[in-house]
Amino acid sequence: MTSGLEDVVAAETVLSDVDGAAGRLTIRGHALDELAGAWRFEAVARLLLDGLVDDLPRSDDALAAALGAARREVFARCAPLLPALAALDPYDGVRAGVALLPDGDAAADALRLVAAPAVLAPALVRARRGCEAIAPDEARGHAADVVRMLRGTPDADLAAALDAYLVTVSDHGLNASTFAARVVASTRAGLASAVLAGLAALKGPLHGGAPGPVIAMLDAIAASGDARGWLEDSVARGERLMGFGHRVYRVRDPRADALKGAVRRLAAARGGGSRLALAESVERAALDVLRERKPDRALDTNVEFYTALLLEALGFPPEAFTCVFAMGRVAGWIAHAREQRATGRLIRPQSRYVGPVA
Repeated sequence: MTSGLEDVVAAETVLSDVDGAAGRLTIRGHALDELAGAWRFEAVARLLLDGLVDDLPRSDDALAAALGAARREVFARCAPLLPALAALDPYDGVRAGVALLPDGDAAADALRLVAAPAVLAPALVRARRGCEAIAPDEARGHAADVVRMLRGTPDADLAAALDAYLVTVSDHGLNASTFAARVVASTRAGLASAVLAGLAALKGPLHGGAPGPVIAMLDAIAASGDARGWLEDSVARGERLMGFGHRVYRVRDPRADALKGAVRRLAAARGGGSRLALAESVERAALDVLRERKPDRALDTNVEFYTALLLEALGFPPEAFTCVFAMGRVAGWIAHAREQRATGRLIRPQSRYVGPVA
């Protein structure tokens, strides 16, 4: 038996390909370095969903307008319940808000689900800060409106950085949350059910729930004044260095470079170079320590490391970082759910009983 389904092919897909040996991510025929920083999230969402969701708007501009209307609808549905949702952890609040949406399969259902984390996360962050939620502006781009709903004012530089992030995390092969979404979709449940399964899986610290601790690590290292010493002590205690290592990539995670580029562009436009310089020095020291202390393991920078820096610059608190991950990944979950419905069977693997015999 293969532990953790390692190397088991459970689906055929046209959506994305993760080449762990070469460090390449392809999203529907396009290399990540072609998309990140150049394509808007709406364009990549349409790329993923095209041909899988009936009645999807046929142009990027039309999809952007439809997604703007979906944000407005989600806000109207959820606004009366925001005080109750804000009493929860931000991620649990987003998940509870998504559960309020209809569990259908039409384009309108898909767009509401794409819109939901983008509307709920800023509203819940603001509520926890004692601020009023800001209603969506459907005329704005998706990332631009998220920035405005979080911060209260538009900001083109931050919107461009968020766009690059959402594109980078929009899909990534048959990861745990995507597989969970496909399993649920294979039962013929609706899209909301599949997305809720994805959200449940993404919460775990071995999947999407890890970017927040990167900030704690950077802050602790900055306070110590000795990056290498702090990292060596951490490894000696058997602790994991957050932002390093990946289940699939044997080399550097290409998403790390895409997000590092976005952080550099943002620092060049807005300042904040000292935080980036700290992160880069920690990255260099960590890679040296890992090569020396764990020479038999392929441990390189992963998507979490520069995710943390980018989302911090946007103004999201660490406890909401996984909510923002869900903003981008939800498009991939929906595409995989619809692909599973169209091409796959009920997912029903076998188990081997190893307990006592009666």
